[in-house]
Amino acid sequence: MEFSTSTAQQPQPQPQPQGGSEEVTTALPPGKKTVQRLAAISGSLRRASTNTGLIRAAAEICRESIPGLQVDHVDISDLPLLNTDFEVDGGFPPAVEAFRAKVRGADCFLFASPEYNYSISGPLKNALDWGSRPPNCWADRAAAILSASGGSGGNRSQYHIRQVGVFLDIHFINKPEVFTKAHLAPKKFDADGNLVDPETREQLRKMLLSLQAFALRLRLGKPAADSELQGN
Repeated sequence: MEFSTSTAQQPQPQPQPQGGSEEVTTALPPGKKTVQRLAAISGSLRRASTNTGLIRAAAEICRESIPGLQVDHVDISDLPLLNTDFEVDGGFPPAVEAFRAKVRGADCFLFASPEYNYSISGPLKNALDWGSRPPNCWADRAAAILSASGGSGGNRSQYHIRQVGVFLDIHFINKPEVFTKAHLAPKKFDADGNLVDPETREQLRKMLLSLQAFALRLRLGKPAADSELQGN
């Protein structure tokens, strides 16, 4: 660590989201928490949702090849539409309290959302809003975004999620970006919404590695240049 000619310590740069296609390592110092909990939220509620299928694939990939990262699918289908009249004496409806507890308990987030009318799906926006009610449950954690949608692959919805995340103090990785064109060849999903495309699965694996590394760097308070975790 460098110091000025006076005895005052120079401020360290804040960690910036890093990502890319290169492999990353996630070694923890002795005594540190070894498993990071990733709260994964799908913005689609339908039974055979391809976005929920991406979350299932993420969980499988972590179990198979990414030690130290555990995916917890957080169901948002029971959340009521945001209405502050439901907040009584500082409390929330039971479904909202349970959701907020899962958000608070996460080390990082994964959002998988379709693109509805050039923007975020209603269910996901509702979940983001409930989690933001004071005190904000989202702040100071790393996150990544996936999308399976039509011709655009959901890119406009992803960029709108990033805009919302700025106000919520969510720190998104920048790369890799995964925009899955769900209805174009080659076939990406089966009839139940399960991911069957190896190329998309590999993109997802690289995103999870990038997210794991950045989330860990945030927890350790290491700037990118000093971290053992190298991104691209």
